[in-house]
Amino acid sequence: MSGPRRPPALRRSWLFLPGAEAGVLWAAPGLGADVLIQELEDFCPAERRPAARALCRDLFDSWRAAGALAAVRINPLEACGREDLAAAMAGRPDLVLMSKVAAPAQVAALEAAIAALEEAPGRTEIVPNIETAAGVVRTLAIAGASPRVTACLIAAEDLAADLDAERTLEGTELAHARSRFLLECTAAGVVAIDCPFTFGDLAAAEADLRRARSLGFKAKSIVNGDQVALVNRLLTPSAEEVAKARRMVAAFEAARARGEDRAEVDGLFVEVPTYLAAQRLLRRAAALAGTG
Repeated sequence: MSGPRRPPALRRSWLFLPGAEAGVLWAAPGLGADVLIQELEDFCPAERRPAARALCRDLFDSWRAAGALAAVRINPLEACGREDLAAAMAGRPDLVLMSKVAAPAQVAALEAAIAALEEAPGRTEIVPNIETAAGVVRTLAIAGASPRVTACLIAAEDLAADLDAERTLEGTELAHARSRFLLECTAAGVVAIDCPFTFGDLAAAEADLRRARSLGFKAKSIVNGDQVALVNRLLTPSAEEVAKARRMVAAFEAARARGEDRAEVDGLFVEVPTYLAAQRLLRRAAALAGTG
């Protein structure tokens, strides 16, 4: 099932897959992630990268045919990223993620490298991966460095290491960085992809995702395929949320028709910002329903 590319705002689940594990890669569409990412950086030992690169051409077509977006994460260009990119572009990836982006110049260099290789000019999107404190505080500039940038992704383990932070299930050590990252992505007009939950506890993964959703995140990176269904479910408006949003819209519009400035639904005052948020939720629910 290939067709129009799923819009950036509707890409909920971003699943990283070990770049040289052919069996895992070919079976990946069955996990249901919106975006499948062949990982050529940390999940792919250097000695296996040539074999991983050889998979790109046919792999990405297979993923697209199954209805997923085909993505690749390459190493920084100054490392072995140019070799990664040359192989990946043979498969026409929908998106190129680059690790360890800390400055706008890295995005500009990647854009130039992609432009020199792609068959259809402008079709390849860029997703910078923000993995250091320097990258977090420059996210706005990084996101604005190329019109190809449609999203940015914040890391967990590399960022925690850069901060010399102690990792916890609750993720309090990354809370400020994640919030700032979301603010800067929103200001830049690109999708903020939250960091992966790198522990095996599924209940804790759900709690982490609910916290991220409450902040405003609508996309989540994943390194454990068992979390895909959870991410898709929690980042899709539920039937109850849709019903409440409809009540809020109807109540506010009825109040305005009576000349009143606000309405009340379930004890919550519905004013203009709340009304607009309810409308956005309904549009998102309808759009996701249309993606199949």
